[in-house]
Amino acid sequence: MQDNNKNSKKKNNKNSFTIAITYFLIAFAFLMAFNYARDEATNKEITYNEFLKMLDNKEISKVTITNDNLIITPSEDNTEYKGKTLYTANVGDQTLIDKLNTAGIDFTGKNPKESPIMNIALSWILPMVLIFFMWRFLFSKMGGGGGGVMGIGKNNAKVYMESEIKVTFDDVAGQEEAKESLKEVIDFLNAPAKYTEIGAKLPKGVLLVGPPGTGKTLIAKAVAGEARVPFFSLSGSSFVEMFVGVGASRVRELFKDAVAKAPCIIFIDEIDAIGKSRDNQMQSNDEREQTLNQLLSEMDGFDSSKGVVLLGATNRPEILDKALLRPGRFDRRVIVDRPDFKGREAILHVHAKDVILGSDVDLKEIAKSTPGAVGADLANIINEGALRAVRRRRKTVLQEDLREAVEVIIAGKEKKDRILSPKEREVVAFHEVGHALVAAMLKGADPVHKITIVPRTMGALGYTMQLPEEEKYLTSKEELINQITVMLGGRSAEEEVFDLVSTGASNDIERATAQARSMVSIYGMSDRFDMMALESVQNRYLDGRAVRNCSEETSTVLDEETLRIIRDAHKNARQILRDNRDLLDKISEVLLEKETIFGEEFFDLVYEKYPEVKEEREKEKSEHEKKVKELEERRAKKHSLDVIIDDDAKKDEGKTEEALEIKEEPTMLENISIGDNEEVENSVTKEADEADNNKTDEF
Repeated sequence: MQDNNKNSKKKNNKNSFTIAITYFLIAFAFLMAFNYARDEATNKEITYNEFLKMLDNKEISKVTITNDNLIITPSEDNTEYKGKTLYTANVGDQTLIDKLNTAGIDFTGKNPKESPIMNIALSWILPMVLIFFMWRFLFSKMGGGGGGVMGIGKNNAKVYMESEIKVTFDDVAGQEEAKESLKEVIDFLNAPAKYTEIGAKLPKGVLLVGPPGTGKTLIAKAVAGEARVPFFSLSGSSFVEMFVGVGASRVRELFKDAVAKAPCIIFIDEIDAIGKSRDNQMQSNDEREQTLNQLLSEMDGFDSSKGVVLLGATNRPEILDKALLRPGRFDRRVIVDRPDFKGREAILHVHAKDVILGSDVDLKEIAKSTPGAVGADLANIINEGALRAVRRRRKTVLQEDLREAVEVIIAGKEKKDRILSPKEREVVAFHEVGHALVAAMLKGADPVHKITIVPRTMGALGYTMQLPEEEKYLTSKEELINQITVMLGGRSAEEEVFDLVSTGASNDIERATAQARSMVSIYGMSDRFDMMALESVQNRYLDGRAVRNCSEETSTVLDEETLRIIRDAHKNARQILRDNRDLLDKISEVLLEKETIFGEEFFDLVYEKYPEVKEEREKEKSEHEKKVKELEERRAKKHSLDVIIDDDAKKDEGKTEEALEIKEEPTMLENISIGDNEEVENSVTKEADEADNNKTDEF
């Protein structure tokens, strides 16, 4: 082990020496270039004939004669070479002295015995010596020796001491499961003896996984704030440099500093920058691989009982190296997913606590209108609403400000300078009403919340917003087909009314095609392929890109099956609009007049023709409210039971095991919720897909 450390130090010293020589040569080249540029700017060589011509024209004030050159100082009247020193070759002209005397020019001769060595020393060697000693001084002060040149190998993590961390779990909302999983880490940092006495070992690393903007960094900082321990924060990309060995050196320094400040938390954001899998790499990256190897070595080497906990965050867990995720390293994974309705409402309350809200503000409505939104989106909505209130010169934020903020996030601001022709406005109006009317006629489709033909800055000439009545984690085949039918309702309305097709349906067609293809290739909803997976989802927390796992012949059949689903949905949408042409015309006229119609007004127009739709909708709404109430009561009872058990455990440490046994016994409430929990776990990304499908049908 000692030999390995010695070899490692020798390699580091060798790398440091190589880097030092490189810096020295760069500085020398820079100085050479600087002197050359300076000489070019102040000195100029001329021919001997030009010198004689200047002599005849009395454009010379002084000449210095050396063995090799004539150094010429132009006169004040010489505008061409004013401020420059000229020189020409000394050709050994025997009449030169007579010519200078005749012209009345001052001349001197330079001592031929004088050596140029002193000039060279003053102009080159002395500056280089000064640069060398200055560089050496900085090297020694800023991390020379084992840390690398100019501190390049030093730990560059931001360190927050316990008194500086003001974030706690009270500032984190909508992630109750993640907070519950991390409370054990906090308890260990506060009372490690309780775990070490019984022989328990806390996980060395906890990996926070989830989409961007869900609050992974905030949660990590809140863990440190709750535990009241120092917090080391840095990004995975800060380890990687152009010089091989620098990242590994920074990893060593990081763990060395962390152990010195234990108990503490190390947080590496975007850990996939250094933790990417080493398998099937087309080109190797020695620096990144050395950094990863050093991180793995350090995680094996430090003792978790010392109070150092490593937290990592990523939204690309599928590309992480398997060695990083094995037991003993990042062996615990905490999902930080998109919040549900209750979570969004709680997040809005957290971000709105410092904002002056009007009496009409209903954050529940805003939470309901933002399915699939993450914490960063909700914070942006509150901020946009506050900015809008300031622009309107109001002292409080009203509900209309927050509603507009939601639409700004979804479709951009109103584009007031875009004026559509009457024909275009009519096409856009029928297009959007086509979406809404098809949605109203299909059972199980999400209700229409708003229809507008006001252009937006993100390119939409109008849009139809649908909002689900409840959070959905599973979607049936019928519901997916209905969603595709609604997406194609806009194009179908254009065909039915104007007998034309426009570019306004491009986004609808793109989304409908993607959903139909997913039904065939991923969800197993095709009779042709049954339950065969033809695509695998990559980067599910980012773009959700799918990669095909089938032959070209199968891909051709996949495309045919996708086209069949789209054609059937298109045919159904046209039939619905054909059967309700009078309603399509009536609602479109109202929309052209008002430019914006909200859900209640839209459904009132539909109910005039179909009163049974109103009865069915009210019945579904009543049943939904009843289910929600029952679920909330069930959750409240279970929460009360958990609180009682936790309180009993805290009062009597000696009866901890007994309390835990009671808690582990399956209650009727827990048995009831088992199916729900499995559904949630098996559809991590379903809410995000739901948001994409139901958010807006843009023209």
